[in-house]
Amino acid sequence: MIAHLSGKLLFKTPTQSVIDCNGVGYEVFHTPFTAEKMNGEMISLFIHSNIREDAFQLFGFYSVDERSLFRELLRVSGVGPKLAISILSGISYDELMHALASKDTTRLQKIPGIGKKTAERLSVELSDRLPQMQASLATPEISGKVFAKSKESELESVLTNLGYQRPEVQRAVKNLRSKENDFENLSLEHLVKSTLRELTQARPS
Repeated sequence: MIAHLSGKLLFKTPTQSVIDCNGVGYEVFHTPFTAEKMNGEMISLFIHSNIREDAFQLFGFYSVDERSLFRELLRVSGVGPKLAISILSGISYDELMHALASKDTTRLQKIPGIGKKTAERLSVELSDRLPQMQASLATPEISGKVFAKSKESELESVLTNLGYQRPEVQRAVKNLRSKENDFENLSLEHLVKSTLRELTQARPS
């Protein structure tokens, strides 16, 4: 199973992209919300792999939380990958979470492709699971630590895909983190460029 991709963005539309990872181009389906965040040449996405007899599809998400919500949607009766990604394309993550928590079926029915019965199933089946889905985001401090760890992992993945050895990448990331006071809020593109400079300076000329 492919769980994460980091590489060069070759092609992008609001709903799908092609990412080059070491010479292999992966077609990834995503939401317009994810597409808006895919800025710069190098990108990183969390992946859900959907394997069928006639297809092998990859669905990409900018955050682990979005992917987790997508997977919860798949557990709802009658919801497959195409409908799940359509739901996430028709409403923002925060608004969907609020609609599910409040069992707002009227708002859910405004999402393209969602009728009354599907909205009711989403409301009933997912509202009970929301506390578990939100457990890792109980406080801003916890959320920040999870995000920071995730960003470091993404950064290491991008650089190892570029051919650098993991130990030297980890040292460079550690050095960069000690220099950047606002590490968690910097873009992945900025961090990749800065870490590449750290790697270049660390290697003997």
